[in-house]
Amino acid sequence: MMIKEMADNFAGEVEDNVHKYDGSYIDTVIGLCEEHEIEPALAAKHLSQPIIEKIESEGINFNLLPTKSKLPL
Repeated sequence: MMIKEMADNFAGEVEDNVHKYDGSYIDTVIGLCEEHEIEPALAAKHLSQPIIEKIESEGINFNLLPTKSKLPL
């Protein structure tokens, strides 16, 4: 169960673990979800916008998400 103080610190814990273990944001969030026994959908509500953007970028790079269209200029 996610308690309020853990929810408030979840984004910071993600950033700390990514830098500490030199891992990906996707793996870090999933690992923390398993460690705290919470669902990723619940944890996603407590992520900051920069972390969400980094996860999206990793998803595109790992071919988990479709690439965004770019205009040929």
